[in-house]
Amino acid sequence: MAETKVKATKSATKSASKSAKPVAKAKSVKSDLKIPQDGSFYGTGRRKSSVARVWLFPGKGRIIMNNLELKDYICRETLVDVVLSPLRILKLDGKYDVKIFSKGGGLTGQAGAAQMGLARAILCADENFRKALREHSFLSRDTRIKERKKYGKRGARKGPQYRKR
Repeated sequence: MAETKVKATKSATKSASKSAKPVAKAKSVKSDLKIPQDGSFYGTGRRKSSVARVWLFPGKGRIIMNNLELKDYICRETLVDVVLSPLRILKLDGKYDVKIFSKGGGLTGQAGAAQMGLARAILCADENFRKALREHSFLSRDTRIKERKKYGKRGARKGPQYRKR
């Protein structure tokens, strides 16, 4: 009787593994969007512990982040909007291609760093956009970072649980 249970569980796991589909990986974009030596503009952005290097050059509006399309790399639509907001506010989307290399931190930090780097690159392209970028605070570094843990505490500020006896 124990043998039949073992056989049943093995067949159940086989059928479960057949029905589970592998997650499709986003295809890496290899060298079809190259940074030209002349006519490109550069900006560096930082947010939390992330750093983004951004190149902006005339094109059709393609945006590549870490060798992937922006929407494939940053899965959340709100974060995609954060990255593209300097272009949208200045009505420049579709006029420039953007190549972003970011490292460190998580997706939120990388999106904020890419936004700042993109704003700085746009500023290099045309100094007249400074006022509009400054109004929306794209050129200001957000200095908030994670607070360190202190001794005698469970985290940065939370203390140990109170015990009456």
